[in-house]
Amino acid sequence: MTVTSPATAGLFSGMFARGGAAAQVSDVAWLAAMLDVESALAAAQAGIGLVPAEVPPAVAAACRPELYDLAGLGAEAARSGNPVIGLVAALRTRIEPGLRRFVHYGATSQDINDTAAMLVARRALAPVLADLSACAGACARLASEYRGSVMAGRTVGQHAVPVTFGLKAAGWLSALDRSRTELARVPLPAQYGGAAGTLSVLGERGHEVPPLLAAELGLAEPVVPWHTDRTPVARLACALGTVAGTLGKIANDVKLLAQTEVAEVAEPTGPGRGTSSAMPHKRNPVGSMSVLACVQRVPGLVASLLGGMIAEHERAAGPWQAEWETLGELLRLTGSAARWLREVLEGMTVDTARMRANLDATRGLLMAEQVVVRLGGTPQDRRLVDAACARAAAGGLTLREVLLADPGVSLTAEEVDAALDPAGALGSALTFVDRALAAHRNLAGPGR
Repeated sequence: MTVTSPATAGLFSGMFARGGAAAQVSDVAWLAAMLDVESALAAAQAGIGLVPAEVPPAVAAACRPELYDLAGLGAEAARSGNPVIGLVAALRTRIEPGLRRFVHYGATSQDINDTAAMLVARRALAPVLADLSACAGACARLASEYRGSVMAGRTVGQHAVPVTFGLKAAGWLSALDRSRTELARVPLPAQYGGAAGTLSVLGERGHEVPPLLAAELGLAEPVVPWHTDRTPVARLACALGTVAGTLGKIANDVKLLAQTEVAEVAEPTGPGRGTSSAMPHKRNPVGSMSVLACVQRVPGLVASLLGGMIAEHERAAGPWQAEWETLGELLRLTGSAARWLREVLEGMTVDTARMRANLDATRGLLMAEQVVVRLGGTPQDRRLVDAACARAAAGGLTLREVLLADPGVSLTAEEVDAALDPAGALGSALTFVDRALAAHRNLAGPGR
């Protein structure tokens, strides 16, 4: 039962609950997932004759979220330590007395909660992966369109050597493709192990149920119950953390490129977007800022879920319970960041003229490495060019002027001009763009 209603509106939800994932991790969505698990469990058990055939339709009819009081279930959870106990009690009151004992048959609360968590994750990941795919598509378009558009490379916050904007976008694309592929491949297994992972209530047939339950819900089949093996949650957390880091890196690049002093790209505009309460001229990078605000909170959430791996014996007291809201928040924030970045990349404008102007403003100093290579690349050549750069910087001169006036420089004017041409110093940049685009096409090809 996929929840399609919007997430509860809140003061900060516009930034931190953007996109489709938020609705899928709401309290209503969790309740719907738990009820779906109870219904699927009855169906799986009836399929092999463990419960009467009348049980599944009776349970399914009672597994409608609107029939249950969320606040009441929350209050009951505070008394019992999890929300499933109160939910099962309420569910049984809606089943005829003769069938009630087959509700939640052989299950423990953690079976329902863990399987619901995987179901919530699968449903929340669908819009997240769609937004990530759109982000990758936008990056592929930028890489192709600006494949040879020369701009300054920047390392350690300073101008480095020339690159192309297409190469920058190709780097974004490659990282997005890797991280979203890893996320899509994380297995989300069903959980059914009973009180201590033996399913003893079902005699010797308990092991027949998990594959049927997984099939009913579209989840992965577990090898054994994983009550205190929290690797499924940990793998999901790490994959989401990697995605969030990738989104944050791209947003950070866009933010820096959109600075007034750089102005090489601009975020999408719209009525009121990016305005300041004090400065009418401002057009703040709201999208990039919001991505970064979302992903800033992610590492701590990932760490919390990894901490939950240290569980005791057959059932944990504390670490497991800490996962519930943490996982939902991780999915919501990563999903919000993905939607924000999608809007930024799909609506971003690129100013290649400004890129060239920023290159030219370096007065050729950015090309000093190429001059060293043209001279021969010896330590003496490096010292000569170091000195020429220092004189150019101190005197406000171009590197060309200084080089041509230096009797120690053995290059002709034509050779100096060739060395100082950014377009002639791109190395394998264009090949790398093409490789990233080819890998992206293969990823999106038949069978994917």
